[in-house]
Amino acid sequence: MSIWKRVGSIIKSNKEQPPAKVTNPMEDTQVGDIINMDLEEYVVSGKLVYFDRGFPPHRFVYYLQNGSSVSCLLIEKGRTYECFNCIFVEGSLDSPNDVPTELDVNGEVTYNLEHQRSDMVRADGNTDFRANDEVMMWRYFGSEGRYFFLQWQDGKFVAMEGTKTPAGQIKFMKGSR
Repeated sequence: MSIWKRVGSIIKSNKEQPPAKVTNPMEDTQVGDIINMDLEEYVVSGKLVYFDRGFPPHRFVYYLQNGSSVSCLLIEKGRTYECFNCIFVEGSLDSPNDVPTELDVNGEVTYNLEHQRSDMVRADGNTDFRANDEVMMWRYFGSEGRYFFLQWQDGKFVAMEGTKTPAGQIKFMKGSR
């Protein structure tokens, strides 16, 4: 190897490499990835991303499949990430105008309305909602750290009941693609 090739190799090796893209697993997890939570592993079968037009996303919902059961992980982005491990609940309402400020679920828990908002949603995989359409969401809180989420889009309600899970206890793994 000549001296000029060696000098050229040294100069090339000292060039700054482009910075690696920083990923955030709370937001960047995709359908087919794996989430480990509460000592169980789940495959992400669907993903919803909620946002206001012109602003970055502020809520992510991952549909989680473990065998034949489907649950979800709801992540709300604020100063920190609030994570909720939720199960789907059956019930019925006819109109978003009928949504109460206080919910009584099976006489066991009473939930009080914390806030309500309307967002646009992007959907990927198997979810209950249509992509690029508006979704109304109500968040309720109850005793013992329990939460209730009610969502409505175009005549369809989806209800979820869950508990807060510390973000540090959730592990995200990339699936094989």
